[in-house]
Amino acid sequence: MTPLDLTTRRADTDAPLITPLVERWSPRAYDPAAELSDDDVRTLLEAARWAPSANNLQPWRFIVARRGTEAFTTVHDALLGFNQAWADSAAALIVNIAEVADESGAPRPWAKYDLGQAVAHLTVQAQHDDLHTHQMGGFDGARLAEAFGLREGLEIVSITAVGKVGDADALPEPLREREVAPRRRKPLDELVISAA
Repeated sequence: MTPLDLTTRRADTDAPLITPLVERWSPRAYDPAAELSDDDVRTLLEAARWAPSANNLQPWRFIVARRGTEAFTTVHDALLGFNQAWADSAAALIVNIAEVADESGAPRPWAKYDLGQAVAHLTVQAQHDDLHTHQMGGFDGARLAEAFGLREGLEIVSITAVGKVGDADALPEPLREREVAPRRRKPLDELVISAA
């Protein structure tokens, strides 16, 4: 296996950032032999748990499916398109769920935003722990909700692949090309509408 030179994946930032943010990127090539320990999983979820949320409601839930388990197969089989072509080598697939309504049906309008914060915390912690994550939106949410018996008011928003970086040459084209392509971001002046 010949993993990528991770120094080539560092972000070329316009301002100094902390190391986990500079080094964070979303690989598709994962080491199929790497595993997550119970402590690894607990640490990632603990980082998510301490994210801020509206009224401290913490409207996030997670399904952690480690490679080699029935849950992993269920999540992997619900992935769509190219996601199935590479996600099978991740050490785990984490289903990210927003509690958009509580058990009485009362809406939680900021739940998806809050879940995003929790997943971002998980992602930065993973990077700090020498793990990499890749967020996915291509999946059959209804299939997963049924498979895991999710109640009304719980909405699957994304799935996060987690693991150690693997060999980009193991990816099918054009995914291999995308894996090694230069990283780009829009400049700040395109993103900021007004700054005083």
